[in-house]
Amino acid sequence: MNNSYKRILLKLSGEALSGKDKFGLDFKVVRSIAHEFCELNKLGAEIAIVVGGGNIFRGRNIPKDSIDRATADYMGMTATIINAIALQAEIERCGAKARVLTAISMKEVAEDYIRRKARAHLKDGKIVIFAAGVGSPYFTTDTAAALRALEIEADVLLKATTNVDGVYTSDPKDKSKKSKKLKKVSYHTALVKRLNVMDSTAFSLCRDNNMPIIVFKYKPNVLKKILSGKEVGTLVS
Repeated sequence: MNNSYKRILLKLSGEALSGKDKFGLDFKVVRSIAHEFCELNKLGAEIAIVVGGGNIFRGRNIPKDSIDRATADYMGMTATIINAIALQAEIERCGAKARVLTAISMKEVAEDYIRRKARAHLKDGKIVIFAAGVGSPYFTTDTAAALRALEIEADVLLKATTNVDGVYTSDPKDKSKKSKKLKKVSYHTALVKRLNVMDSTAFSLCRDNNMPIIVFKYKPNVLKKILSGKEVGTLVS
């Protein structure tokens, strides 16, 4: 285990839980992810997760002439709570302890988010899952991940994606440009060259508070590689 990364904050997209169907929950996939968290937990890693909800509801896909943005965002936050509860159940099924802390009160199924409570759970060896973003519309789960990482004093923010394996000099899907993957990049370079790391609010939070970010493609056992000190994806610091 890499001593530099004892406490991690993982930003996990909702799509990572949906499997090949790209919608809803694939419980074989959820179980596989949960097992990896349990293994790392047994090795002593303190794990916090911010989970998205795009596999159930994605507010930005709502037509502009339909419901308003704030309402759509609240619907998306509710979707993240569903994902968080499913992940918690599978983590506990494999023998680790987990707690869902939500920014939108739902006392029957999850604890309200309190910073001190989150830190206490992590110190007690529980896996903490943050749901409902920051609890307010107009903020992405990227921003929630950056904010929670700083609040719990994580050693690193791990941004798992489902489509790219790091940060590139240009869009890797654009065949007209020679795109190169970067192993390491500074906050300044990422900002000046407008590299797509996270949304601007999340990126500013990390840059201003020196929170390192690792952007990588999620696949089985990748977290174990990162925590063992191997270079995976792109390090932004």
